Amino acid sequence: MNAPHDVVVLASADALAEEVAHRVVGKLAEVQQTRERVAIALTAGSIMESVWRQWSRLDDGSVDWSRVDVFWGDERFVPADSHDRNVTASEQLLFGHHPFDAATRYPMPAVGEAYGDDLDAAAAGYAQTLRDARRPDDEGEIPNFDVVLLGIGPDGHCCSLFPDHPSSRDLSAPVIPVRDSPKPPPLRLSLSFDGLNNANEIWVIASGDGKRSAAAAALAPDVDRTHVPSGGAHGRQRTLWFLDEAAAADLPARG
Repeated sequence: MNAPHDVVVLASADALAEEVAHRVVGKLAEVQQTRERVAIALTAGSIMESVWRQWSRLDDGSVDWSRVDVFWGDERFVPADSHDRNVTASEQLLFGHHPFDAATRYPMPAVGEAYGDDLDAAAAGYAQTLRDARRPDDEGEIPNFDVVLLGIGPDGHCCSLFPDHPSSRDLSAPVIPVRDSPKPPPLRLSLSFDGLNNANEIWVIASGDGKRSAAAAALAPDVDRTHVPSGGAHGRQRTLWFLDEAAAADLPARG
């Protein structure tokens, strides 16, 4: 049984980013009360960059960043110095700065690193990285991420799981190689649905008129995740959608 979706609607993209940033810091502090280490997984996108900017201003001492593990939901398989890398903006805006730089970061492999240009080996290698990073009480073969910050595309994709594409059906491993991505670059690494939905909580974040159709389709009760992958994101304990008013415009009226 999937955990129910909760939907939070904010007035604007700026308000959305500020709300998510405050909530994620609060969530990390809360988890640290009962666990030695906190596991968070990130995805990229323009609204996520706004979240990271807001997050970077929240140094209130409530989180011990040396006890935070940062993973990725997907990554473009390009050289490490490419600006296409999702991790690049997170380092520039957040984790490259004190005190957030004390977090242990687990970026997905890049072309030219340990696995060269072997996409399959890179996916298998990151899956092993996740297995090695499991905490003693994590269930399953990879960490039960305490929270995943998950963006969506106008087509309804999440991570690098695309509509009507082999990626949205591939359950062969927690991390999968993605070829022929409909969105460039064509080669990517991604959590599969099994890897993504091993998270305790998934927070889906979308803003703007361009996401309104995707949000409505993903939140429809009869959604098929092979056609609308973001509708298949379900945390083990909670799934929370954060939308601004523009992205929420096509949702049914809520009493």
